[in-house]
Amino acid sequence: MTQDLDDNYRIAYGTRAGFGKKPALVLIDFAEAYFDPDCVLYAGVDDALASALRIREVARQHGIPVILTEVTYQPGGINGGRFFEKARPLASFIKGRRTAEFANGLVPREDEIIVSKQYPSAFFGTSLASTLTAMGVDNVVLTGLTTSGCVRASCVDSMSHGFITTVVRDACGDRHPAPHEANLFDMNAKYADVVSEAEIIAFFRSLGQDKPAQG
Repeated sequence: MTQDLDDNYRIAYGTRAGFGKKPALVLIDFAEAYFDPDCVLYAGVDDALASALRIREVARQHGIPVILTEVTYQPGGINGGRFFEKARPLASFIKGRRTAEFANGLVPREDEIIVSKQYPSAFFGTSLASTLTAMGVDNVVLTGLTTSGCVRASCVDSMSHGFITTVVRDACGDRHPAPHEANLFDMNAKYADVVSEAEIIAFFRSLGQDKPAQG
């Protein structure tokens, strides 16, 4: 049955978007909540963060813009709307809580853009699309958490805003392998190219000689 599904989608959705000429790397919601065993959102996604950090270093070596996103709510989640009402674990992202901070090992640098958001997509209600357009970016490369939530939402919006969209499999994570794999499959079929860490690093390195690292 799996082979039949693969064949079916390959016939209908077999197109590969490829890479652009000017990419930007986005690290979505690598928050302490997903790494704290005492937090309801704990997902055990250390490998995804490690992959994203390696990709980030290569991006910086080649002058590729890096964007970090964070989820942040006012006390009581008043600015979280229906999303906060529906997904109660989002209380982990109320400003001031340790679980809302960037994960250990991910320290924002002065030249990296930080996008604060209240909803799943990095684009919804933020200036990200306008910022990327102003920078001349044509290819959005997504990493982050979770694959079935904010990564997928950001992927759909990235494509809808006209960006070539790439999702790095190794640098995304979820609470369970099933939604992780299902959403990677669907994004690859309809909205983006899903690639490996090795592929995206090779692409970044192919863009030219090393440039002065950001910061």
